Amino acid sequence: MKIIWMSDPHFALDGLVLGHDPRVRLQAAIAHINAHHGDAAMCVISGDMVNRGTEADYKGLAKCLSDLAMPYYPMMGNHDSRELFRQLLPVPDTAMYGFIQYQVKTPEAHVLCLDTHKTGSDAGEFCEARRTWLLDRLRDAGATPTFLFMHHPPMPLGLPTQDTDNMEDGQAFLEMVSTFGCVKYMFVGHVHRAISGTVGGIPFSTMRSVLYQAPPPRPEWNWDTFEPSKEAPSIGVIQIKAGSVTLQFDQFCRYELGVNAS
Repeated sequence: MKIIWMSDPHFALDGLVLGHDPRVRLQAAIAHINAHHGDAAMCVISGDMVNRGTEADYKGLAKCLSDLAMPYYPMMGNHDSRELFRQLLPVPDTAMYGFIQYQVKTPEAHVLCLDTHKTGSDAGEFCEARRTWLLDRLRDAGATPTFLFMHHPPMPLGLPTQDTDNMEDGQAFLEMVSTFGCVKYMFVGHVHRAISGTVGGIPFSTMRSVLYQAPPPRPEWNWDTFEPSKEAPSIGVIQIKAGSVTLQFDQFCRYELGVNAS
């Protein structure tokens, strides 16, 4: 099974976001996906669908994403509004009540798209109701390979400006999911950088943003203000076979495209 992974488009119907044009970048990503990855079963977008959470932005985003050649599954990020999200983006009918959290079953695996949004905060949370929902799905999965997508990392990643806005009580989340052998991989958004590792015995990767990239963890970097790094965006190409995962990072445009555009 092939899954395309996009993260953090921060779509806005007009203007720039930190000097980057979200419309140009997202359109370039969609054109690249359709041209080179039209055989994918789905596209998962791991949060921060829009930058301001307005009705106009969600409508513009939905129109843009309708050009994708495969079904897409949007997810909540800290910039999103649950109410507008549910009204204006395609959410599966089986989604959890009150949250944008749902399961996608395929013959090869179960894909669980989690809602880590905490209202009024850039950090994330995973409350008791969401934990119960997840526990039920993991118990039901049995030996079926299961893959978790989420916006906020449940672990520190060594990124000074982002680690303060991770999932609150992430250790408890990790202790819970690590007891299930069916959980094969965690795919995480939010940090706008590509990082891979293992935590609690579970492999994980984070994804670059479709729009702009966070600074690398270098000692000489000025962390007093957040300034995007001059790195090109990319998408993830996930191949799943017999519970094994291959993740490739595919650059879809040059860095200069849509930067400081008028």
